[in-house]
Amino acid sequence: MRGIFFILLSVTVLFSGSIELTQKQANYVAKKVWQNEGAGQDKYLVWWNKGEDFASVGIGHFIWFPKGHTERFREVFPMVVSFMQKKNVKMPSWLNSKTPLPWSTKSAFFKAKKENSKKYRELFHFLKSTMPYQAEFMADRLSKALPQMLDTIDNGKRKKLVKKRFYEVLYNKNGSVNERGLYVLLDYTNFKGEGTLKSERYKGQGWGLLQVLEHMDPKEANKQKAFALSAKAMLSRRIKNSPKARGEERWRKGWNIRLDTYWK
Repeated sequence: MRGIFFILLSVTVLFSGSIELTQKQANYVAKKVWQNEGAGQDKYLVWWNKGEDFASVGIGHFIWFPKGHTERFREVFPMVVSFMQKKNVKMPSWLNSKTPLPWSTKSAFFKAKKENSKKYRELFHFLKSTMPYQAEFMADRLSKALPQMLDTIDNGKRKKLVKKRFYEVLYNKNGSVNERGLYVLLDYTNFKGEGTLKSERYKGQGWGLLQVLEHMDPKEANKQKAFALSAKAMLSRRIKNSPKARGEERWRKGWNIRLDTYWK
């Protein structure tokens, strides 16, 4: 994984201003995300999680649906592919932003993985060779997250609060970028989304970046800790509201371990 993420250094126009990422910051953020999603192991570059009806691919475990599948969650991998197409990245002849996951079931997926089928092999090598672009996509997605969230809020006071907390997590008091804060915002946006998609709700309540920012404790001086504690509360609420058939309780421990990296 060393040396492949530094394209993040070129992503300097984030949010409403310009942020210069050092090599150390870029390396730190990208490695942390990949460690969270795939333990830094190649075998998890193309994966299908237990209890889910879709595959998770790439360093960000981007959601990818089979043909005809509908879900409440945002399908991100086509967005990644579209991002790469605009940069003229070479990809398998059968793959574009409209291509559904080639395997319709989890068993078919793991059969292809075990047999190292041609499409599986081509997909794996594509994901392995484009890790810098995947990292750049995540940074680009975060750059659009704040205006996207603000566009969904009508109340001026709420808008001001969300923007204030976003910047409190991102920046140190002297105005410099907080390395951990950058990781927190980028990772959580990739992990649970912006919180603006109405379908990503259980009983009308969301768990994305927007909801976490809104529920941060203003009395907590450590803003990354405040974010992590709010995220735990939002994901706990999600588990409570989720359909029992999904069995989301089994994810609580792993989610909390991930959130603890935001401040410990």
